[in-house]
This record gives sequence, structure tokens and C-alpha cells, in this order.
Amino acid sequence: MTSDDYRLPPNRVDMAAEERAIRRDTSLSFVATLAIFAGAYLVAPRLVDLPTAPAERLAFAALTWSVPCLVLLVAILMVSTARRFSPEDIGGQAAGPPSERLAVKAAFLQNTLEQTVLSGGFYFALAAVAGGPWLALLPATAALFVGGRVLFYRGYRRGAKGRSLGMALTMTPCVVGFLLVGALAVFGGR
Repeated sequence: MTSDDYRLPPNRVDMAAEERAIRRDTSLSFVATLAIFAGAYLVAPRLVDLPTAPAERLAFAALTWSVPCLVLLVAILMVSTARRFSPEDIGGQAAGPPSERLAVKAAFLQNTLEQTVLSGGFYFALAAVAGGPWLALLPATAALFVGGRVLFYRGYRRGAKGRSLGMALTMTPCVVGFLLVGALAVFGGR
């Protein structure tokens, strides 16, 4: 296994192994998300007062969303700094594909942007339909976002199997969260 498995030609990729890793990591992140959500819902309200009024709920969502936005800022700075010191990349994205030095950082930035938008949608949707203990899920999701992004970036060069746990830990809380938002919207939240 090379340190740049993400660059393997398609005929050398072990799709069965990649798929097994993705399924394993998605399952692990699903179980972790449910456990962390349950813990946050049960424990956080005993430690802090979570907002119940709509304006405060939305303010809490905005403040919590600043965590993924900060990770996005770090990703932007990683790319802009790499571009600034690279003759191949100084011309910007429109000048051509990224150099080897920039490629993973650019991919990380693109995926982090997508995940940040997705997480913001969940944060504000949850705050719109529920308050109190339900809002404990937002800091839990933000923590999973940070951990997921670190794992995604660190594992990127190992291919899909290297980045799958990070991707799953970033996205699964939003997927589960949007299902919860739908249920709360239909059946009512607190």
C-alpha cells in the first residue's frame, strides 16, 4: 500500500476492500452518532440550560455552526497558503489542475465546504422545530464534525478506505439529524 492510494489507477483499486471499509466506517459512525446523540440529549440539560424560545434557539444554532465554519476557514487558509508558495498553483484554480502539493488540500476544502453547508442546514432546521434538550445535539454534531474532518484529511492519501470514517463521522450526524427534524416537525418537538 502506498501513501498515495487515492491516485491509484482504476484497474488497481480493490473495490471490494474499499466498499467493506466504507460500510464498516459508516456503520461505526451511525452507532457512534446514536450513542453520542442519546448521551447529549440526556446529560447536557442537567449541566446547562438550553434555549427554548425561538430567537434564542436560532442564536444557539448560529453560534454552534461557527465551529464547522471555523474548520472551513482553516481549510481555506490551508489552500490559500499552499497557493501562495507554489509557482504551479499561484495562478488559481482557473489556471489549471492543482499541483501534487495542493491537490489533497483542495479536495479537503471542497468537501469541507459541502459538509459545512449541510451541517448549517441541520443546525437551523433543528433549532426551528425544537428547543431544550434537543439542542444538545448541535454541539455534539459540531464535535463530530471536527473529529470527522481531522480523520478525513489525515486519511485522504490512503484512498476511500482512509477517508471513509472521517467522511461518515462528519455526515452521519446530519443525516440522522435531518430524519429527526422531519419527525419533530410532524410529531412536534419541545
